[in-house]
Amino acid sequence: VTVEACTHDRISSEQFLKAVGIVPPPVSICEEKTMGGQGDFEWVYTEEPHATRRKVILEKYPEIKQLMRPDPRVKYLVSAMVIFQIASCYVIGASSLALPYVLALSYCLGGVLNHSLTLAIHECSHNLLFGSSRPKANKLFSIFANLPIGVPMAISFKKYHIEHHRLQGVDGYDADIPTQWEANTFNSTPRKFLWMFLQPLFYALRPMLVFPKPLSGLELLNVAVQLSFDALVLYYCGWRSLLYLLSGTILSMGLHPMAGHFIAEHYMFSKGHETYSYYGLLNYLTFNVGYHNEHHDFPSVPGSKLPEVRRIASEFYEDLPSHPSWVMVIWRFLTEPQMSLYSRVKRSCKVQPPLAE
Repeated sequence: VTVEACTHDRISSEQFLKAVGIVPPPVSICEEKTMGGQGDFEWVYTEEPHATRRKVILEKYPEIKQLMRPDPRVKYLVSAMVIFQIASCYVIGASSLALPYVLALSYCLGGVLNHSLTLAIHECSHNLLFGSSRPKANKLFSIFANLPIGVPMAISFKKYHIEHHRLQGVDGYDADIPTQWEANTFNSTPRKFLWMFLQPLFYALRPMLVFPKPLSGLELLNVAVQLSFDALVLYYCGWRSLLYLLSGTILSMGLHPMAGHFIAEHYMFSKGHETYSYYGLLNYLTFNVGYHNEHHDFPSVPGSKLPEVRRIASEFYEDLPSHPSWVMVIWRFLTEPQMSLYSRVKRSCKVQPPLAE
């Protein structure tokens, strides 16, 4: 087995490790479970593929380590988006736009910017704005980026997103995977349609049900700052402006082209593959979150440098399945009977306690 033959995660972990001369971990790390069919998740007993691929790529291309540094330009772009949204609130508040026009503006403009800001918060969660030596600066800036979103989520997102990387697919830890109840309930095209519309609600509540953690002081600060900002918008700009922000967030995380990445990233459209990239134009609005295999392989590389990762180590990514369109991903997920909320890889692993923040 050659290294080139192992550059995608369809082969077993044991084959991959043997091919690159790495001693495989004991099988007892992950308990084997029966592969899920219809009505169950896809249970696997292999380790997640990204750590192994990262090690192999770095051995061949050590220059990628030079990309593992913060991108200071992002904070200026994020600041401009926050200021634009605040200015939009002032303009909308000074107008007498009818409700349908406010909602249309929220979907087409405010929602795009707010969704982009959630992905700026994603960058902050990996310390990609101020570096890993200044974690608090990244967290505080994420609270600032959170302001137009209307709902306090920046600090809580980081707390659970790190587990999604460290324990990808692990039952009871990875809150990115739908619950059994969700998968059982939203099991037809009309119900999947409803689930996608309600997706912001499930993303907000699921972590507290799957893997509850105590509130931190920074989370309380996030809540206090956000509610104060919302109150100021309501007082000075009126209800239309607050609706513009909140509805933009809700609509853009549901049935919206930008929300296609929620489905595209880890739903199993090709058997044996649990992470997928997208290389289209919407990456310009989402800090390259579409480069998702590259991101999981190198979470310490900022989104702006992920295309460079793919260019340098192209042979490791060119044969992996990817999505040409997030809109098409949504359509396939909703209409294809074989695609469901069960179309996710799960692993039942004995893991160490979560890392302290």
